[in-house]
Amino acid sequence: MTANAWGQMALYLFLLLGLAIPLGMFLAQVYEGNAGWLEIVLGPVERLIYRLCRIRPRQEMTWQCYAIALLLFNLAGCLVVYLLQRLQGLLPLNAQGLPAVGADCAFNTAVSFATNTNWQSYSGESTMSYLTQMLALTVQNFLSAASGMAVLVAMVRGFVRREMPLLGNFWVDVTRSVLYVLLPLALVLAVMLVSQGVPQTFDSYRAVPLLQSTKDSDGKPVGEQVLALGPVASQEAIKQLGTNGGGFFNVNAAHPYENPTPLSCLLEMLAILLIPAALCITFGVMVRDLRQGFAILAAMTILFAVPLVGCVVAEQHGSPALAAGAWGVDQEAHGAVAREGSPRSLGLTVDEEVPRNAQPGGNMEGKETRFGIADSAIWATATTAASNGSVNSMHDSYTPLGGLVPMWMIQLGEVSFGGAGSGLYGMLAFVIVAVFVAGLMVGRTPEYLGKKIEAYEMKMASLMILIPPLLVLGGTAVAVVCDPGRAGMGNRGAHGFSEVLYAYSSTGNNNGSAFAGLNANTVFYNVTTGLAMLVARYWLAVPALAIAGSLARKKIVPAGPGTLQTHTPLFILVLIGSVLLVGALSFIPALALGPIVEHLQMMR
Repeated sequence: MTANAWGQMALYLFLLLGLAIPLGMFLAQVYEGNAGWLEIVLGPVERLIYRLCRIRPRQEMTWQCYAIALLLFNLAGCLVVYLLQRLQGLLPLNAQGLPAVGADCAFNTAVSFATNTNWQSYSGESTMSYLTQMLALTVQNFLSAASGMAVLVAMVRGFVRREMPLLGNFWVDVTRSVLYVLLPLALVLAVMLVSQGVPQTFDSYRAVPLLQSTKDSDGKPVGEQVLALGPVASQEAIKQLGTNGGGFFNVNAAHPYENPTPLSCLLEMLAILLIPAALCITFGVMVRDLRQGFAILAAMTILFAVPLVGCVVAEQHGSPALAAGAWGVDQEAHGAVAREGSPRSLGLTVDEEVPRNAQPGGNMEGKETRFGIADSAIWATATTAASNGSVNSMHDSYTPLGGLVPMWMIQLGEVSFGGAGSGLYGMLAFVIVAVFVAGLMVGRTPEYLGKKIEAYEMKMASLMILIPPLLVLGGTAVAVVCDPGRAGMGNRGAHGFSEVLYAYSSTGNNNGSAFAGLNANTVFYNVTTGLAMLVARYWLAVPALAIAGSLARKKIVPAGPGTLQTHTPLFILVLIGSVLLVGALSFIPALALGPIVEHLQMMR
């Protein structure tokens, strides 16, 4: 691996962690009711919202009421998105005159954006009007992210409070998440993206003459190309910050209008993991023990950094099929040298040397030359470590082992770093399991942050951990044995299986990215993946709130000589081991049928 790749990875992690610490401390102030100078500016707006919506900000909720508010709020958002799609042909801001979205695609998209998954089985620029992109999709990018952050804050209060059933007010937590966190950050990022050339306009699509004439598939001459425009920067900013990922264009952040420069690429990659990483610090501040937040952040960083290196190495190494057998292609970054037995169809004769730096090396298929392998692999790992799902390269074109990394990151439960809020409350479920197992090993009742972890908490945490694998493996099994599922596969054999496994891994863990070789815009996939997204989001959020409600009622148990220290390197390793063990036991057999066996077949 080149020094340039090492440097890019190190710079990315340095900037991410450096920005996460101050942002995490600010987030803690926001949720504790003190947003500093922003309170002076936005406080009147917040109070106006409460008056208009008849919200009593000081009236707190039990976990049951909090969960009902979450479900009703997200259901309302889902219905609005569905109706806007179905009626978009009659609504304004439809410069291209696009018709209504089909019922099954509209259902899938509404569920996708309401659940913070943003799985897209459609092409944005040819399916959604400007109004739908803004009022339906962009608004849900804010609200779905704020919902996940609100659930996390309620869970943190469960650890902090003692002998009381109340967890705060859902409406207040959502409002403050949007008003003081997501809106300001999205505004700043959108302006920075516009400065890099990302469009922000209501102009209709523009036809421009081609510099060189070409022919279409029927052999007819083509002299112009239609360039899709629209309010791109505003959606791009919040899709990354809210770990949403739904792009304005079909090819997402590989499109030069969504992601035109290396600087825009860096800004967007940082935005993907910024809030999930910062929330670890927020957790430490709110529980009055910053070491706990840093311990979880360290575990997440290790779980992210090691696969990241693996993905970059796999892609930089290149395709094993080209390196094996008679092809013998040198895929190093310095260029290729023909070897004995190399076919003349490659344009090389025996012992003929290609000039150095003639090609970038590695597997560049499906990647933008302006980003290269390192940026593409960092993005692929970051977007699947979070519940983001945006892409700046096509994962379907990665090498088998390179493509295994983003799939594996999703299958771990997206807890390193995970979605906005959802990643940390998912990781806290693993913390509970790790503490419980460690307590059993030493023969004492497990404790975490002074709260005893008992059977009820373990049952809820087990639901949070086991439901995603059930959805992923169950959905994949159904799809590969029935005709409608197999009909959408772009490839057969191991790679076709990987496409289906990736699709249900993505929707069953609220990620939203895809292998791109699967035709998912069919009734079968729209319905089954839509149901997977619904279950994956709310059957995890509700048990998280149940854990919070149970812990909030308990007394604080003073730490004793036998209390497990949960901020030490030993506990960080136990936590990492718990995550890896669950992931390995659940998914290694399925991965062996997909990317692993495909890699072995390529080496023959």
